[in-house]
Amino acid sequence: MANGRSETGVSAGPGPRGRTRWGLVAAILALPALLVGGLLVLIAVWLLTDDEEVDGTRLEKVPCAEALAFGGAELPTGVEDAECTVQSWLDTNYQADFRMPRAGFDAWLADTYPEAPSAGGPGAQACVQGADYCFQFDVTERPGAEAYYVDVNVTNVNAETVRVRYSAFTT
Repeated sequence: MANGRSETGVSAGPGPRGRTRWGLVAAILALPALLVGGLLVLIAVWLLTDDEEVDGTRLEKVPCAEALAFGGAELPTGVEDAECTVQSWLDTNYQADFRMPRAGFDAWLADTYPEAPSAGGPGAQACVQGADYCFQFDVTERPGAEAYYVDVNVTNVNAETVRVRYSAFTT
C-alpha cells in the first residue's frame, strides 16, 4: 500500500503488536531463582568443607610452660589442674589456669614479678568477680618476655590452695 498500512489497516512494523516476549520474561523470572539456588549451593559447600582454622582465631591448647614464658615467667612448682591456651591473629593472647599451694604462689610471685603490687595496695586493680587478688603488669621491658602485658587473677580455693588465672598478651 502507498500509505504504509497493510490491508487490514495495521501499520507494518518490526513485529506484530501485543505479542509477549516470553524469552525476556523467562530470563527475568529465572534470575531470582538462580540467585537463591546459588546461595543454597554456597551454604552446602560451606557446611560440608573442612572446619580446620587457617586464621588462628580459635583457642589452641599449648604447654603451660610456653604460656607463662610468653609473659616472662616460669611454671611454678606444685601446679595442679593446669590448662593453657593460645589465641593468635593480629594479637597474641596466652592464658593459663591452674591451682597451686598458697605459700608457693607468694614465693613464685616474688621471684617472677617482684615489682607486682601487693594485694589492695597501689597499682592493684579492681578484681573480676570472685578474685581475691589481681594485677596487670607491663612486661615490655622485661628480658625474655614477648608479651606487652600480663594479667594475674588469684582466687583462694581454701586455706592451702589458690587458683591462678594468668594471661599474657600483646594488645
